[in-house]
Amino acid sequence: MPEGPELHLASLYVNKMCDGVVFTGPVRKSDVSKSPDVPFTCEAYRITATSRGKEVKLTLTPMKSDVPKQRVKSGHADQPMDVVFRFGMSGYFRFTTEDELPKHAHLRFYSNEKPCRVLSYVDARRFGSWEPNGTWQPDRGPCIMFEYKSFRENVISHLADRAFDRPICEVLLNQKYFNGIGNYLRAEILFRLNIPPFVPARTALEGLESEDLCDNEKPVKNEITDTKTKKKKVKGETADLLRLCHSVPLEVVKLGGKGYDPEKADYSDFEAWLQCYYVDGMKSLRDHNGRTMWFKGDPGPMAPKDSKSPKAKKRAKKEDDHDYTDKKKVARSRSVSTTKKKAVKQETPKKTPKKEKDACQKEAGFRRRKNEKALREVNTPQHEKKSAARRRKSSSAEQAVGAGPQRRSRRTTTQSAK
Repeated sequence: MPEGPELHLASLYVNKMCDGVVFTGPVRKSDVSKSPDVPFTCEAYRITATSRGKEVKLTLTPMKSDVPKQRVKSGHADQPMDVVFRFGMSGYFRFTTEDELPKHAHLRFYSNEKPCRVLSYVDARRFGSWEPNGTWQPDRGPCIMFEYKSFRENVISHLADRAFDRPICEVLLNQKYFNGIGNYLRAEILFRLNIPPFVPARTALEGLESEDLCDNEKPVKNEITDTKTKKKKVKGETADLLRLCHSVPLEVVKLGGKGYDPEKADYSDFEAWLQCYYVDGMKSLRDHNGRTMWFKGDPGPMAPKDSKSPKAKKRAKKEDDHDYTDKKKVARSRSVSTTKKKAVKQETPKKTPKKEKDACQKEAGFRRRKNEKALREVNTPQHEKKSAARRRKSSSAEQAVGAGPQRRSRRTTTQSAK
């Protein structure tokens, strides 16, 4: 995620690429972006940029005409406009020809030349935003890099605030006090000072002065003398957390385009600079906000109880993601067809044998008849049941009486025949 150093590098990039370039026409927005339109149209204007913490401000300044008393066209701007950008997860600026316009260029400024060139704000994830006629957000504190004195005073004077009851790793992401600090910077700062990430923020900051005594001097070192070689070994920097919040981001700025540069996607120098963030051998836990914290050693007493180290995702090879050769197409089609066949086989219900089917139907019919009989017995009144029983009894008796003489007559006929 772009943090304070990256946004400052973005402002330097804009000033370098747009130096001497005249822009013209309306500012155009992509159709898919939900950010507001920029109502600025001018025949000729220039663009400059400044940064403050995690914000970048583009200033669009109309150029005055050389012709005296020439009227400005209706609908065209005659006053400067500030457009404030917040980069979100993946925002950055590009300056290209119109034919090389990036895919996710959501806001575009066109130059007054042929062939035309375009300064575009690129944001693949669309988490970033911009604000026409915008100002620096009032809820953000002073910049950690370029307003160091105000930043330091703001933190020290508000240590009694409830925000500092939280772990230091979470407070470092609070832009009200640490405007410009992000996930990788907090890991690097706490690692260098050997501060557990989940200790109370007030504990880690108490004892610091509102003024940095070493502001205009080199960082103070604690040194140990080796009695055998009589050489001094550096133990570490003095544990001034606020000073490192200022100096560590400036180290990234000094890396320049060789550091965290989304335009070239070359992170080799930046990765070599990292000492803790995503470095092998380091531990990681999710904080109370769900953000991954990288550290070494004990996490501290305020670590979430149920928090687990997030599993590292394996990066897929580019050949697997973007290879569209014929061989791979055939292999993919075969694999897709086999998986479809397996799915069909699994979903096809098994046929029930005929004997089992007949048995099930008979059993179901028997249960239905039994339930109907029980239902009739329940609904039949008691006196009807008794009368029906009497009728059955009398009919059976009559049948027995009628059967007796017939049997005797048969016997007599048989005897006479003999």
